[in-house]
Amino acid sequence: MSQASSLYRRHRPRTFAEVVGQEHVVRTLRNAVTQDKVHHAYLFVGSRGTGKTSMAKILAACLNCERGPTVQPCGACESCVSIASATSMDVIEMDAASNNSVDDIRDLRDSVVYAPMAGRHKIYILDEAHMLSTQAWNAFLKTLEEPPPNTVFVLATTEATKVLPTVVDRCHRFDFSRPTVEHLSSVLRRVAETEAISLPPDAVALLARHATGSFRDALGTLEQLVTYAGSEIATEDVLAVLGVADADLLFASLDAIADADPRAALLAAARLTETGRDALGFVRDLEAHARDLMIVQTLGEVPPELAITPDRDARLAEQAGRVGASAVTRLIDLLAAALEAARNGSDARTQLELALVKAASPEVDSSRQALTQRIERLEAALSAGPAAAPARESLREPPVSEPTAPNRAASVSESPTAPHRPAPGPQSPASSPAPPPEAPRPPSRPPPAQPAGAARQAASGNGTPSPTISVPVPGDHAGPELQLGALRSVWPAVIETVKAENALCAALLEDTMPIVVDGSQVTVAFPPSEDFRRRKAADDSYRQCVAAAVRTVTGSQAQIAYVLAEPATETDGEPAAPAPPTEDEWVQRFVAEFEAEEIVPDSDADADPGPTSESESR
Repeated sequence: MSQASSLYRRHRPRTFAEVVGQEHVVRTLRNAVTQDKVHHAYLFVGSRGTGKTSMAKILAACLNCERGPTVQPCGACESCVSIASATSMDVIEMDAASNNSVDDIRDLRDSVVYAPMAGRHKIYILDEAHMLSTQAWNAFLKTLEEPPPNTVFVLATTEATKVLPTVVDRCHRFDFSRPTVEHLSSVLRRVAETEAISLPPDAVALLARHATGSFRDALGTLEQLVTYAGSEIATEDVLAVLGVADADLLFASLDAIADADPRAALLAAARLTETGRDALGFVRDLEAHARDLMIVQTLGEVPPELAITPDRDARLAEQAGRVGASAVTRLIDLLAAALEAARNGSDARTQLELALVKAASPEVDSSRQALTQRIERLEAALSAGPAAAPARESLREPPVSEPTAPNRAASVSESPTAPHRPAPGPQSPASSPAPPPEAPRPPSRPPPAQPAGAARQAASGNGTPSPTISVPVPGDHAGPELQLGALRSVWPAVIETVKAENALCAALLEDTMPIVVDGSQVTVAFPPSEDFRRRKAADDSYRQCVAAAVRTVTGSQAQIAYVLAEPATETDGEPAAPAPPTEDEWVQRFVAEFEAEEIVPDSDADADPGPTSESESR
């Protein structure tokens, strides 16, 4: 292989027919040359390595070829050879990043007036055009609008938003699309065949994916591999040079998340460390793999741009069917947070391990996404049958069987004041298909004493506790009732949901907890010393935000009210309503709020002899 120039320069397309992936640009320029309607200014916009400069040189060769103007330059005449070798006097390439001053533009403006030296046209190619200063653009604007005859300007940029609108208006704009994995793979195979390089399909796919839409990056990495391994390149060589994670590690990490096995996830990270690869690079590779799973889950198949090898594609489709959709999207969020933390100075390996443990153990995370993933797992287990269902983890109160109707879920008639408890363990009907005959049954005797609220509840005959939230289900507008205990358990997720919409409102809700649920009315308790936060949170917009968060997490409509009380007030399992302030509490509040002094009545003075002076009695 010749070392005269780099691979991407030797294999740069020389004609429109060799351009890959920019059909809309090729067709327009080809018609412009054929119909003699070439504009005097073009703006090529696209990410790096998409072929903007190559297209500009192809246009110059078409205009100045000795056989032209033609859409198929010969590549052998003096003009074509000089353009390809960047020595043509009529094709001036200028790097606007390093020549962006007014003086540089004035020199260019002075040279424009001269006629072409050998060809028919004079072509100016300004790379990174967005780097020109505003003063330089103003100095160049008149020349760009009315250039001399047979002069063509081609402005190439990666950031069109930084180019002045007055400049964009004077140009024909072309947006270069990022090449797909298929486009990059075809170019790599063609170059490898031309250069007699042995490149297996897996290696081609890895190089194409790693290039991230840049022809120049793909060919540059191929040249680096040739230097590393010679003309016989193996997939292991690509992994070593790129520093990317092995596909087995990526699949093993997602398998651990699907199996809710944080230990296996940590072992996958440990194996990565043993290989000496970068933890931050593995986070990026894992993010790309999770994205592939998300796309396959959404489309229901492996699209062509994600296809690498038949074995890998089949494994990707199988894993996409096993891993929950919420787990995949949550993993992407966790990995994005890990990347941000690593950029801010945190240890990359620690962030990787934290993301994997959180993804595999949603119970250690109080976020709404983690709660959704836990519910999804529970639904999947329940759908597999009672024998495979884990311990009940539901938002609703677990039913208690009555002695007279063992097959019917009944209300808590044996004790209306019994505390709300989570679902039973191994003895629960949800976790055991056939409980033993000696399993304890709830007593049928009434409680010896009932509070007034409980007595009214028992007298109603239905035995349904009054402090509930109605959760709508399809086909049943009333829906199953959501107990206060369930709402309290998901309250951190409600605050997390509020935080995503309004961080200030979420901050106001710190140290709060629901204490009463009556139909759709939810009473939230603030600590007694936080009256300012309570009054601030009572704003209509904030209360609507909290109600929307409750609906998002529980599916229920809610009307929010706030009181000052201890958040964790529960008596015998039934929440106690906040007691009204006593007379002494009102006096203390007035004294503290208005810096007042209490005047002791005469009756109190007689009962409690003490100083009788006026100053002492105040």
